[in-house]
Amino acid sequence: MDDLSDLKLSRRDLLLSSAAAATAAAIPTVAAAQANAPQAAQTPPNPPPTSARTTLRVNGQRRELTVDTRTTLLDALRENLKLTGTKKGCDQGQCGACTVLVNGRRINSCLSLAIMHDGDEVTTIEGLGAPGKLHPMQAAFVKHDGYQCGYCTPGQICSAVSVLDEIRQGIPSHVSADLNAKPLLSVDEIRERMSGNLCRCGAYSNILDAITEVAGMPGSGKVASTSGKEGKA
Repeated sequence: MDDLSDLKLSRRDLLLSSAAAATAAAIPTVAAAQANAPQAAQTPPNPPPTSARTTLRVNGQRRELTVDTRTTLLDALRENLKLTGTKKGCDQGQCGACTVLVNGRRINSCLSLAIMHDGDEVTTIEGLGAPGKLHPMQAAFVKHDGYQCGYCTPGQICSAVSVLDEIRQGIPSHVSADLNAKPLLSVDEIRERMSGNLCRCGAYSNILDAITEVAGMPGSGKVASTSGKEGKA
């Protein structure tokens, strides 16, 4: 009787034994299946980047580039063409420092691939004007001190030029009260349209003064809020 009690298994021991037996029985089957399976093609975890040729017209000049297909327009301008006036700020399309004009329309160049603009006309801050022959918007920014550190200024100017063109074309914004009004020119319109361009130094009132002067608005250069203080773009 004592010998039989020694042979009894606990429930835990029984489960462990059963699992071990099932595993041992399955190993030959799995090994055979792996041996007979066709070998999958081995691919590198990080395939090498693919390059492509693209042609841009940048500031009136034809430029041919061979770039990694992942290269943004911003990096192509700065790194490949050495046009460093266009700045990299957030690199996420949130600050507007990288604004350039493509076929006359402003875009955040950090969000667009260079190969997407094959044959397009690209205008950067360098193409708007030059020392001794500034674009009116550039001259107005200088006159009204529309910058402090200057990092956001190229994007601000490119965006401001495009804003006035949008208004001339009658393209509405979120604050346009009357879509039939032409032109849609007001301080609120300019502030709304420029809201995607951030100035961390806070030169908004001076930027607004510069834009309103170029736009030829009455009282330009003296934009004020109801409190008597200069308004913020």
